[in-house]
Amino acid sequence: MPNTNADEAAVPIGILTVSDRASKGIYEDKGGPGIVAVLSEFLLTPWRPATRIVPDERAVIERALIELAEQEGCSLVLTTGGTGPAPRDVTPEATEAVCQRLLPGFGELMRTASLKDVPTAILSRQIAGTRGSTLIVNLPGKPSAIRTCLDAVFPAVPYCLDLIGGYRLETDPATCKSFRPAKP
Repeated sequence: MPNTNADEAAVPIGILTVSDRASKGIYEDKGGPGIVAVLSEFLLTPWRPATRIVPDERAVIERALIELAEQEGCSLVLTTGGTGPAPRDVTPEATEAVCQRLLPGFGELMRTASLKDVPTAILSRQIAGTRGSTLIVNLPGKPSAIRTCLDAVFPAVPYCLDLIGGYRLETDPATCKSFRPAKP
């Protein structure tokens, strides 16, 4: 279960599932709950998921990302799905369209980590970027792949949020040792 609080002090974290079938109720969303499971292990900061499930439609994805960042106030938005080479996989394009700055190291590291498990990770087009004080990170759709990718990149997420003026996140060093430079 998420480390959530009924109170408004819980940090909202956006979780956007991109799937035609899940958005129609034909397929059970496993990506969103996969993200929640990992964050529940990683975070000590009280948080609450702000979840959305949308079809693989670029304009719809863009609107959901903007809504999570601007209306829901999420400093962190994690997407799942729509990052492959299939024609309807447009999550990276939607993410790039709403971000002011891209952070290519996230995608590079996620692919490198995933290649240790599966050779098809080279087909992944995950990206990350910032929109104001929000960090948006694309993740794959499979829970085990989500775990691999978050294990790789999440140690840098809290410091990134510090740098862009987002919420301060504290991680459990037993499950995710985040990095922040020592203060002089």
